Amino acid sequence: MSRSLLFASMLTFSAIAAAQTPAPAAPAGGDATKGREKTQMCEGCHGIEGWRTAFPEVYRVPRLGGQHEAYLVSALKQYKNGERSHPSMRAIAGSLSDADIANLAAYYAAGKVKTATQ
Repeated sequence: MSRSLLFASMLTFSAIAAAQTPAPAAPAGGDATKGREKTQMCEGCHGIEGWRTAFPEVYRVPRLGGQHEAYLVSALKQYKNGERSHPSMRAIAGSLSDADIANLAAYYAAGKVKTATQ
């Protein structure tokens, strides 16, 4: 087989394999209104400007409002399954259903953050 024929065969095979590989699933859009109802567990740390935790180490708590929805879903799922190790976040994320995660992500991604008590 000539080099050019071999190369063309490899490209064809690669194109077929790529076409048959499913695209990663986009996060299901959550309900921001329902997400707002779940913010009580978030606002104690994430709702305070410049807040730092002291356990398990000194850590600057990030703001959630305006983050990308897919990032928030991914981060919460990583805490839930143990890929991320912050103990407080693992406990909180572990109590959330997939729908709760999607709803919270939709709410915080909207950027107009108000807590459930505001």
